[in-house]
Amino acid sequence: MIHMIVCAAIIAVDQLTKYLIAANFVEGESVRLLPYLYLTYVKNVGAAFGLFSNWRWLFILLGFAVLAVAFYFRETIKRQSWYVRWGVTLAIGGAVGNLIDRIRVGAVIDFIDLTVFPIFNVADMSIVAGVALLFLEVLIHDRRTPAD
Repeated sequence: MIHMIVCAAIIAVDQLTKYLIAANFVEGESVRLLPYLYLTYVKNVGAAFGLFSNWRWLFILLGFAVLAVAFYFRETIKRQSWYVRWGVTLAIGGAVGNLIDRIRVGAVIDFIDLTVFPIFNVADMSIVAGVALLFLEVLIHDRRTPAD
């Protein structure tokens, strides 16, 4: 249950922040908050780093496929380690946040600009954190498993 609440909270925070940016900024507008930290409103029609621009329907289908796979394996995921459960929770929350944008806006709204990295959003941070936890699980599991 806590995983569903956290997943819903990620989606809510992601969508709220994107709404606030879209409502208060003009696309391309940027405001400096701190050195090397800006709020910059952009729409990303591609995947990470703008790759595969204008493949919107493929990304929507992939988003639904990820959700379907996670739903199908939900009982298996529940029996996995803390890293796997939370990694999947964070990744799904972020994936849904970006999926909503792709359906609603036709692109993903990005706004966190560190100037040395592509502009991103809350959903992207959640996806990266989730994948990092899954990667840690692989590292930890490999250390626990005796070599063949």
